[in-house]
Amino acid sequence: MIAEFIKSRSFHRHQQVSFVGGEGIVRNSKYENGTWKYLVEMPLAPVMPEFGRIGAETIVLLDEIELAAIGN
Repeated sequence: MIAEFIKSRSFHRHQQVSFVGGEGIVRNSKYENGTWKYLVEMPLAPVMPEFGRIGAETIVLLDEIELAAIGN
């Protein structure tokens, strides 16, 4: 049997984070292949697109090392 040490995550759900290319809010996280991966929802653009909106405009999947906390 092989024991695997899982590092505790650095960011929690609903936390504001920044990354190269923008910032957003952590919506979910998952430990995979030795690192935490985070689904980050970016904010809506101030102008409504012609085709309307049905939800978040952009959600990106990022490794923990790509994120930095905003504020506290």
